[in-house]
Amino acid sequence: MYRVKEAFYTLQGEGAQAGRAAVFCRFSKCNLWTGREKDRAHAVCNFCDTDFVGTDGQNGGKFETAEALAAHIHSLWPEAPEGAPYVVCTGGEPLLQLDETLIEAFHTLGFEVGVETNGTLPAPSGIDWLCVSPKAQAPVVIEACDELKLVYPQPDARPEQFTHIKARHFFLSPMASPSVPEEGADPVKQSNTRKATEYCLAHPRWRLTLQMHKIVGID
Repeated sequence: MYRVKEAFYTLQGEGAQAGRAAVFCRFSKCNLWTGREKDRAHAVCNFCDTDFVGTDGQNGGKFETAEALAAHIHSLWPEAPEGAPYVVCTGGEPLLQLDETLIEAFHTLGFEVGVETNGTLPAPSGIDWLCVSPKAQAPVVIEACDELKLVYPQPDARPEQFTHIKARHFFLSPMASPSVPEEGADPVKQSNTRKATEYCLAHPRWRLTLQMHKIVGID
């Protein structure tokens, strides 16, 4: 059984695929935090701002088979003649549930499969685009990916700790990810954006990514 918090059609908001239309499939549960506020202080990923608890979100639910979930995701893709269907499996931590059977079911319906993971669990074969987002104090077991996206700054998770990972793209995403700095904007957000910008200027292997969906006001 697959447990999905929510699923929705939108534009990818960050990283190398920013601006691409996709169905986001947010799986329930994570191995770094329960998702409940009472446990946040002791969580590995205590800055997470995503609700992944339960199956009661938009288009969420429990799906007995891979085919049933793939069909559900397919129903959210528009009937458009152009553009390859794209699903982003996220969470929570999607690799607690995503398996080769589900990937095959997505492929059968024509989808390219993207995954956003913390990298602490092995990835099944067949993924078309793999994004790893490491968290401090959580050992990364994935050694190669399409993009590595590090929330910055994180105590005990410096960018140079992850450059051994074979990735096509290296991104820094400012902590408490920003709107474009403007008068009256949160000074912490502005500060982290500035720090990430300065790091990228000093280390050109890394590129800055902002959460475009928050800037333009989409889900």
